[in-house]
Parts: sequence; structure tokens; C-alpha cells
Amino acid sequence: MKLWSYADLIGLRVIYWLRQRKTTTLGRDIPRTSMPTVRRALRELRKLGTPLWQPGSEPALFVDSVGHIYLKRPEGLQTVDGQLGHEGLLDLVAPFETLEGTRGPDLVRPRPDLRIVPGKLGGSPHVVGTRTETCAIAALAKDDFSTDGIHSLYPYLTREQIEQSIDLERQLDNNLLRKAAA
Repeated sequence: MKLWSYADLIGLRVIYWLRQRKTTTLGRDIPRTSMPTVRRALRELRKLGTPLWQPGSEPALFVDSVGHIYLKRPEGLQTVDGQLGHEGLLDLVAPFETLEGTRGPDLVRPRPDLRIVPGKLGGSPHVVGTRTETCAIAALAKDDFSTDGIHSLYPYLTREQIEQSIDLERQLDNNLLRKAAA
């Protein structure tokens, strides 16, 4: 059972992104950062003082290579202290790939028909508009249920939603297996 809050997931993503070599969406290589930089970023996350996600809003959190956290505001990307953002910031919510071949999903829309909503189902990925968790669907697939068999148990889901659920859980399992083997 996952008992992490949305803030915990963002914190873990900050730690991971800053401690790994990475490439920005513009293709710029960013080296690993130091633990003091990671601690600075986590302190800045705690300083925000507002929830990282609120219903009806799109979370937009970014981090730079020195550990400053930026929020998307009407005026643009800004730190808690009002410093404006610049190019080369890493989006903490967006999907990403690592050099080791693991992929982190979007922390809001991991697939077109799937959502992660803090406070709903404990933040577990689920099919949009339902309370059906992707892990429940994937467990049936692991027990050799076909997509049609799962659809007969969950007739309100489309086959595409079932396949997206299985794909997301497979991706998350593969990430764990790759890390465990490393």
C-alpha cells in the first residue's frame, strides 16, 4: 500500500532529478547535484506554505540545477521569493526518461484516461471519472485475465482504459525491477 502524499511524491522526484544526470527538454545536459542542493530544494518546497495541488488547478512545479523551486504563476515562473524563472528548468510533474531507461509518468495525467488526484483514493492512479485504481486492473491482468475478461468485470470501463491501466502499472513495475537490478 502506498502511503505517500502528493508533496512526498514531488519531494522524491526532486531528489531523484537532482541526484541523477539528466537532460532538459531542450537537450541540455545537467550533471548530478550535491546533497546540499537537494536539501535546499526540499526546504524551498516546505517554504511554499500552500498545497502543491488544489482541485481544479494544474500543478506546475519546476526545479533548476541549483535546487531553486519555481511555481507557475500568472506573472510567469517564480520562486517563493519572487525570482523569475529561466530556460532549462526541469518540470517536476511532467513525464521523464532517465539515462538508465526508466520512465517517470506524468504526476497528474499518467495516460490520457488516467489521473492521479491527491486526496482521491490516497493519490493512487485511477481511471478518470471512476474510483477504479489501475493497480486493481493490472492485478487481474497478472492473474491471466484478458482485456475482455476485465471488461466483463468492469463494464463501465473502455478497453482502452483497461489497456492504459495495465500499461502504466507495467511501466511502474519495470522501473522498480530496473532499480532493484542496479
